[in-house]
Amino acid sequence: MSAVIDVRERLAELGLEHAATILEDALRRATRDKSDYLTFVQTLLDYERAKRRQRNLEVRTKLAHLPYRKTLEEFDFSFQPSIDERMVRELATMTFVGRQENVMLLGPPGVGKSHLAVALGVEAIRQGLSVYFVSLTRMMSDLRKAYEENLLDRRMRVYLRPKLVIVDEVGYMPLDAVAANLFFHIVSARYERGSLVITSNKSFGEWGELPGDRALATAVLDRLLHHAHILNIRGNSYRLKERRQLADKET
Repeated sequence: MSAVIDVRERLAELGLEHAATILEDALRRATRDKSDYLTFVQTLLDYERAKRRQRNLEVRTKLAHLPYRKTLEEFDFSFQPSIDERMVRELATMTFVGRQENVMLLGPPGVGKSHLAVALGVEAIRQGLSVYFVSLTRMMSDLRKAYEENLLDRRMRVYLRPKLVIVDEVGYMPLDAVAANLFFHIVSARYERGSLVITSNKSFGEWGELPGDRALATAVLDRLLHHAHILNIRGNSYRLKERRQLADKET
C-alpha cells in the first residue's frame, strides 16, 4: 500500500493530479482484467488528458462571456427555411476563422441570429479557439470608459486578442461620433487578422444611419464585407412562436 501512496504522490508532483485520483481504481481494474503495463499506463494518461481538455473547455467558455449556451443541434432550421443550413454547417468547421473571414447574421428580432452566433462560438471553443462575446452597446460603453481613463490601448486587447469575436445587436442603438470611431477602430484592427461574427437587425443600406456618418459606415462595411459570409434571415420570430405555443397550452 505504501508503494501506491508513493506513486500517487509522485503523479501529483508531476502535475498528473487527475491520474493520481484514479490510481487505485485503475490498478484494481488492471488486475481484474489482466491488462498489460502499457494498457494500464494508457488508462491513466487518457483520463488525465480527458480531464485537462474538459477543464480547458470550461475555462475558455467562461472567458468567452457567452450569454447562454446554445448549439447548432438545438437550432430549428425547419422553422427558418431562408437559412442555408449547409452554409451554417460549413461555418461550424471554423475554416472561416483560419482564413480571418467574417460572418454577418442579418434579420429582424427573434429570428435566431444570436442563437446562431452563440452556437458558432460554442463550436469554436470546442475546437480550441479563443472566443469573446459582447453586445455592441456594452463594447462601446467599455471602450468609452477606457478612452476617458487613457486606458484604451490596453482595453482594446480584449477585443483584438481572441481568434473569434462575436458582436451582438449591431444597429439596435445609434452610435455617436466617439462610439462610431471606436467601432471602426475595432473593425480596422481585426481586418484580415481575426474573425468577427456580427448580428444586426439592419440591412447594409441602413448602416449609414448608425453612426450618422455614411462615409464612416461605408469604411466599416468595406472592411467587414471584404471577406465575409452573409446570412440574411427572413422568417418568423422564435419568441412569438414560443408565446403562441404557451398560449395554446393555457387555453
